[in-house]
Amino acid sequence: MIRRLAFLGAAAFAAACTLQEASDRADSVASVAQRGPARGYNPNTYQPPVVDSTPDDPFEASVYRGLALLTHTHDSLPAYDPSSLNCTSCHLDEGRRPNAAPLVGVFARYPKFMDRNGAVVPIEDRVNYCFTRSLAGSRLPSDSREMQDIVAYLSFISRGVPQGEHVRGEGFAPMPALTGDSARGRQVFVDNCARCHGNGGAGMGPIPALWGAASFSVGASMARQERAASFIRHNMPFDRPGLLTDGQAFDVAAYITSMSRPDSPGKEQDWPNGGAPADVPYQTRGHRAFRPPRVLPRTTNAAAALVPVPASVLKQK
Repeated sequence: MIRRLAFLGAAAFAAACTLQEASDRADSVASVAQRGPARGYNPNTYQPPVVDSTPDDPFEASVYRGLALLTHTHDSLPAYDPSSLNCTSCHLDEGRRPNAAPLVGVFARYPKFMDRNGAVVPIEDRVNYCFTRSLAGSRLPSDSREMQDIVAYLSFISRGVPQGEHVRGEGFAPMPALTGDSARGRQVFVDNCARCHGNGGAGMGPIPALWGAASFSVGASMARQERAASFIRHNMPFDRPGLLTDGQAFDVAAYITSMSRPDSPGKEQDWPNGGAPADVPYQTRGHRAFRPPRVLPRTTNAAAALVPVPASVLKQK
């Protein structure tokens, strides 16, 4: 019997573990419309396959385990995810919801060049950026069964998406050029968010922390005001998505991103060729930190929180 695996607890505003790295790109539908979709593929009608809850073969079992890991990341991999977040805290509805950093189709877009790293990276590295930045944890060995289970799930829900193509609602929806007010945002937070995340932003039960030592790191995409505002505007409050205006979403994002959170080792090396988005909250090449929050020490080994860019074996001695 085919059914979807229900995930534990309410998914919430959380980390920036968007595998699409679509931070500064217009909605993917527009780019597909300009090029024209691949023959037989329509991003507006594509539906990813559902996961078989009674796997019939080793690959289906791997896919099922991968979904479980994304849904229960902290409980399943506490040594790699010390935060209160799971991957599906941000990639809502098992990574299927449009405009909530969907994981659908991501397998078709890697390897790819990432401006933030200045290198072409494989999908395993992109998953590890989520572990080290959004979960404020440690990188998962690329040759581990757990990593390959996660990649198997990403591959499965990307079936039918041609290589290099995009999906409807990929990444986060673009937002107008606004700047939030954290003082106004605090009141919006109290009125709409605190009932789930608590007045202190520490989360309650399965609902993750929005700041503090158990939240996402300063190097996560969700630590950027515009990315957080888009997620909030289209997905929060969880039981009433779309309730807030663009301005209110920016205000509450300004409040949340102003709060303390774990450090992201090596963040100063991001965007090595320049061109960091204006709201990145830390200094990089040619970029001054935008409203930097107080940074907390990591609870994991700093070296394990780094994902080195692929190196040439020809240069090794």
